[in-house]
Amino acid sequence: MKIDFKTIPLKEFLDYKTMYYDKIDFSIVKNSFEILKQKIKLPFIIHIVGTNGKGSTGRFLAKYLFAIDKNVLHYSSPHIKKFNERIWINSFDVSDDDLNTAHKFLQDILDITLLEKLTYFEYTTLLAFYLSSNRDYLILEAGLGGEFDATNVAINDLSLITTIDYDHQSFLGNSIKEISLTKMRSCDKVMIVGSQIHDEVPFHAKTIKEQRDIKLLTLDDFKIDTRSLCKFFPKYLLKNISLVIATLKYLNLELDIKKFEMMSLAGRCEKYKKNITLDVGHNPLAARSILEEFKGKKINLIYNSFEDKDYKEVLKILKPIIKKLYILPLEDKRVVKEATLINVCENLNIISELFKNEVLKSEDYLVFGSFLVVEKFLKIENRSR
Repeated sequence: MKIDFKTIPLKEFLDYKTMYYDKIDFSIVKNSFEILKQKIKLPFIIHIVGTNGKGSTGRFLAKYLFAIDKNVLHYSSPHIKKFNERIWINSFDVSDDDLNTAHKFLQDILDITLLEKLTYFEYTTLLAFYLSSNRDYLILEAGLGGEFDATNVAINDLSLITTIDYDHQSFLGNSIKEISLTKMRSCDKVMIVGSQIHDEVPFHAKTIKEQRDIKLLTLDDFKIDTRSLCKFFPKYLLKNISLVIATLKYLNLELDIKKFEMMSLAGRCEKYKKNITLDVGHNPLAARSILEEFKGKKINLIYNSFEDKDYKEVLKILKPIIKKLYILPLEDKRVVKEATLINVCENLNIISELFKNEVLKSEDYLVFGSFLVVEKFLKIENRSR
């Protein structure tokens, strides 16, 4: 059946879209953006790239900017419960009406060939660009990479580099050097490099600085003190807040550290209930952060993973804190086979079984593995109420 991308509603439009790249064709989203940018007024663009911490850094920054009366849009991915979470505008997820208005606008200005070829992420990025028009700030979280990411079609005013580690090697490269350069080639004017676990990342940032003639800053260029926030956030989130503080200082905006105290982030070491913690981390870097937070404790891990993730290393890292692992069944062809995961647990001497949709009040649980894992768990929890 031929789909008329010029007329169908947004939900159906996205249902037909490719979620994941087999091969990146940057020209489609770039050509689409060239048409769109003639019709809108882009704000100051802050582009966030890295392996971990992009979403939390962006949301902390967006919440702070709104708290000081700035008009701000934060675009992130993926979502936990509803698509609208991806576009956060001045403290609220975007409304269905605003999404539909943006969708209709893009349908009107883009030709059918572009509408057909744009991927899910590319199209939703264009929606965010449209909805950011005439605001003070647009905070863009890169998706898969940096250089050829849909979020990189616009010239960014400031680039924030969160922690870089191994991930998506088939697209980004097999070494920290390749991954770093691919991500940081998205920088256009100024970049601030945040906390890193690989000493070579700042060195590669200097290469980009020289190649692209941009300004390079690190956290050492700013006086940052987050000690007063230690009782409010886990250590890994404090690293992201440090990058936010550096950004505020660079922008010469007022800094009131107490404004962070009341902020919370869904799915980032989130205390969903007294005995249940939610975290959307999905790679070894995130696992090391979780290990540090639960050090000396034993928890029940509700977990699953995409097949292309290093789930063996993740479980190896988390083993010291795992009391028992419960595999959360997921209906997605990209998810590792349950038998494979059970075998990995056996080799690591981790007790495991399938999650039976029940949590005990007398036990502590960590739901970890990806946005998809947290989303499925919350659906189960809502049904059981």
